[in-house]
Amino acid sequence: MRRTKADADATRKKILNAAERMFYEKGVSNTTLEQVASEAGVTRGAVYWHFANKTDLFLALYEAVPLPHEDMIVRDIEAEAFDTLAIVERATGDWLETLARDEQRQRILSIMLRCDYDRAMSAVLAKQREIDERHNTMLELAFSRAQERGQLQERWTPASGVRVLHWMMMGLCTDWLLFGRSFDLVAEGREALRRLFSGFRCEGTSRSAFSAERVEDPR
Repeated sequence: MRRTKADADATRKKILNAAERMFYEKGVSNTTLEQVASEAGVTRGAVYWHFANKTDLFLALYEAVPLPHEDMIVRDIEAEAFDTLAIVERATGDWLETLARDEQRQRILSIMLRCDYDRAMSAVLAKQREIDERHNTMLELAFSRAQERGQLQERWTPASGVRVLHWMMMGLCTDWLLFGRSFDLVAEGREALRRLFSGFRCEGTSRSAFSAERVEDPR
């Protein structure tokens, strides 16, 4: 019986779901494609039909769910909104809320944090760096606009602001995911962001003042 595209897509999804479970439970390095095939209820040949190797499978899993590097920044940053710092703060806080309620995203991020990026997984690390570079370029644009408008304190540069924000978000997510979710990620995360962005802003350039500007935005 001839396989249809729908059949092929369904098989691919089964394999990805099985890989997610196995990588999460056993770790990437301790999981074989044979084990993934068994967990998915398909033949090893079916796995190799869709994925050249374990790295290829991991990359597909990585791309299956948007991660913080890809969806933390909203399209407003590239618009002419006046308060780009408020946009970044809101977007990062919203992403923490998404992570807190999305169990699949939690599993995939946990897999990534636990993964040993040896030679076989170097392609995944290269993909992460590529996304980081694109993401940081967008963030630096937002901070640069804040600097041009006199909103960013002089002790900060766009590059240093981006680095500190990145480190804080990585620390929050790593601590929460790997060490028992022992704090309220959303409430404490948003409070940490509020304090951090207060430190970015020049005195007298309050967020509330900029929020009023955004109401008048014709978009």
